[in-house]
Amino acid sequence: MSPARRTALGLAATLLLAGIAAPLLPRWAGFLVTIAIAKALVALGLLLLMRTGLVSFGQGLYFAIGAYAAGVGADALEFTDAVPMVLLGAAAAGLVALVLGLLLARYRTIFFAMLSLAFSMILYGLLVQSSALGSTDGFNVAARTVFGLDVASPVGRFGVYGLAALVAFVGAVGIDRYLRSHLGRLAPAIRDNELRVEYMGASVRNVVHLHLVMAAVLAGAGGALTALAVGHVDPETAYWTTSGEFVFVAILSGTSSVAAPFAGALILELLRSFAYEHAPNTWQLVVGSVMLAVILFLPEGLWSVFRKRRRAAA
Repeated sequence: MSPARRTALGLAATLLLAGIAAPLLPRWAGFLVTIAIAKALVALGLLLLMRTGLVSFGQGLYFAIGAYAAGVGADALEFTDAVPMVLLGAAAAGLVALVLGLLLARYRTIFFAMLSLAFSMILYGLLVQSSALGSTDGFNVAARTVFGLDVASPVGRFGVYGLAALVAFVGAVGIDRYLRSHLGRLAPAIRDNELRVEYMGASVRNVVHLHLVMAAVLAGAGGALTALAVGHVDPETAYWTTSGEFVFVAILSGTSSVAAPFAGALILELLRSFAYEHAPNTWQLVVGSVMLAVILFLPEGLWSVFRKRRRAAA
């Protein structure tokens, strides 16, 4: 069995288990998993950028655009189903990245990271000053149906959870197949030596631009899903701490597998929830200590543990 098919089957099995487990989970657990999936989608885009040698501290920009686009779709465009709201969020974020990428694709290292952060903070400032979008308070976001099912029904109340799982499956399989393609294999080559890639006849700037758009689409979908799960959106979605959290998840997970961001995001959400419950005044210290331990002992991320075991078994 090819690695691509094995990955797709593994993700499909996980999606099936998630669907079976949905009715058995308490509300808080379903909500936590949905938020973890949404944030993992952003980290999945970061995985693609990091494999290309780029670290973005501004993914909160696209995350916020996706969340606000979903809200505007429900309010101004009168969308009632969650599916078009998520699609609108992903498309809006991708369109913005298509434009900003013309500039961002020119830069590397710290210049790229800081420029992406600057755009995110510009959006944060605009949202805070925008009374039409609720200013600092934001506004509520809600969908009446998911896949045509009433969210108030016993089955429909798990709709956002199921939609998040489906988007995660499509996103992970899509990125996995892309990374195994000819164009996707250029990512580590660009990271290691851009000049040689240019000598091969490939345009580094075009590839980076494409990766920026793909990462933005994933972040936009994650933002829309978060807005639907929480039922509210505010400017904090574009703040630098939000972007930093996505980088945290990417580093915690590692970049060796498309499944890694989902495991890392779930571990982070569980860790933060239990740390806040048992140490509400020092939970940041607990999370920071775990991050430091991962960097020191597992510099390639938590997923490297599974990879090492697989190699040992082989």
